[in-house]
Amino acid sequence: MVKELTGTVFRIERFAVHDGPGIRTTVFLKGCPLRCAWCHSPESQAPEPEFMPLPDRCIACGTCVAACPQLAVGAPGAPPNTGLCRLCRTCVGACPTGARWIAGEKMPVAAVMEVVERDRVFYDESGGGVTFSGGEPLMQAAFVAALVDECRARRIHVAVDTSGFGDHAGLERVRPDLFLFDVKAVDEACHRAITGVSNRVILENLRRLAERRRQSDLRTVGPSDVIVRFPLVPGMTDADDNVVGVGRLVSSLGIDRIDVLPYHRAGIAKYERLGRPYTLPATEPPSAEQVARVVEMLTAYGLVVRVGG
Repeated sequence: MVKELTGTVFRIERFAVHDGPGIRTTVFLKGCPLRCAWCHSPESQAPEPEFMPLPDRCIACGTCVAACPQLAVGAPGAPPNTGLCRLCRTCVGACPTGARWIAGEKMPVAAVMEVVERDRVFYDESGGGVTFSGGEPLMQAAFVAALVDECRARRIHVAVDTSGFGDHAGLERVRPDLFLFDVKAVDEACHRAITGVSNRVILENLRRLAERRRQSDLRTVGPSDVIVRFPLVPGMTDADDNVVGVGRLVSSLGIDRIDVLPYHRAGIAKYERLGRPYTLPATEPPSAEQVARVVEMLTAYGLVVRVGG
């Protein structure tokens, strides 16, 4: 018997409207090789499941302590003893208030598709579909490729939201209708400083996608359309030379649309729940004037520029 392909998913968000066209189901996959300072989903970074409590919901009832078969929970609401905990989720299921959560769960392709199919009527009516995001989907390229193939076989529009950091073979296997491709910085030293990795493979993968798009008819199965996404983070990506470099690069590749994603602070509480420091505590979202200026600079390269995804 052939073992069914599985991947690690940390959240499935239904009725999403910021991850591609129309109403979508967004499947968030665990694991990312980048460590962007502004990441609003720190629970996506590690490839393995992680305990992530919601302390505000804890009523100290002790149910989690009594339920744990490994005796890993020493006190109500406390993190489990990592030496004893097997991440069996018994305490999660027992908690009456939802104060305990484990980010990351192994799921087979069929289980993901079962969730995807629930909202098919909304995809059809809104021009939406499914988006595989992360984390970094290319870290689970075989799993994502199988999911993409299933969506396309069922005539469900499918997008992949990627940092572009992944091997070329994995990228070649993944053939969605649409790539949402992050470009954070064109200068390698700058990119390494703000994300922890070089951008060489990222830019090469973007060039490969642009070439694939140019050489193929977008109505066939093979090619994917590409929208570049530019995270606008004050003090990180907003320097004029970086904005100009991004605009020049995208235009030169024949990609005609770029979405500007203004920095926000929505993920700070997650760092606290994971016991990690947030490295941009003083950074504020860009002003409307700053966003407008970046839009104007990018538009000068003949690009269709939108704010938000």
